[in-house]
Amino acid sequence: MTKIAYLASRVTLPGSLVRRTDAFEHDLMMDALRGPFAARGLTLEDLSWDDPKADWASYGAVIIGTTWDYWDRLDEFLAALRRIESQTRLFNPVALVEWNIRKTYLRELEAKGARLIPTVWMDVADEASARAAFDTLGAEDVVFKRQVGAGAKGQHRLRRGEAIPEMPHAMMAQPFLPMIQTEGELSFIFIDGDFSHALVKRAQPGDYRIQSTYGGREEKIAPSADDLAAARAIIAALDEAPLYGRVDMLRGADGGLLLMELEVLEPYLYPVEGPELGERMAAGVARRLAL
Repeated sequence: MTKIAYLASRVTLPGSLVRRTDAFEHDLMMDALRGPFAARGLTLEDLSWDDPKADWASYGAVIIGTTWDYWDRLDEFLAALRRIESQTRLFNPVALVEWNIRKTYLRELEAKGARLIPTVWMDVADEASARAAFDTLGAEDVVFKRQVGAGAKGQHRLRRGEAIPEMPHAMMAQPFLPMIQTEGELSFIFIDGDFSHALVKRAQPGDYRIQSTYGGREEKIAPSADDLAAARAIIAALDEAPLYGRVDMLRGADGGLLLMELEVLEPYLYPVEGPELGERMAAGVARRLAL
């Protein structure tokens, strides 16, 4: 049996005293992957990316999974990934992770034809630059997000004139689009470049954040041909297909989809909505390892 490591974190591993409220998603991923991996002679083990006792060279490959504390330990996290990749195969590769970990990658995808929500980039998010973003965007309702972050951590939705909270990180500002509260956010999962499944994520009434931590819920969908083509184009813009990728999109006023995120680093892949995910992932790893 070939050992495969599934990278988690102290805040997602079972039994952790500091476990996140959404760490059940880690359990769902492990439940979905273990059986199909075992059927291909692959033993899947979950461990924290910062485990000092881990012998990375003993694993045939390492998959970046629920590493959901990296944004506050960025340099340490990237150094750990480089160390892992020097000893075994890493999925997805560290070069792709380093590109994807800062949301400024969206500008490169825009240059390749991706449609984005209008965005103001703020390396220093002080009160003056935050207030100026409302004018630049021509918006009365703006969402401020960390350039390095996930799960809506450090995110603020502000109306013009409201007090500006402290934002000590590099930020991005986008107009709030009501479609997030009506249709919801669409996610398209790709494994080895092939479409796996799609879903819509909706916030609970009164909120706009679609993550499960805030009461968000998901529903599997069969995307239209046009919507799927828009998501495929995002994956196709990469130099090569990653082992996994999740394309998050929101419908614009003209009916077309706008890119919110391309997640090729630690995304939750919604195995409940895509029961074939485990087999697809196992097959993808086996192909890449030529097993």
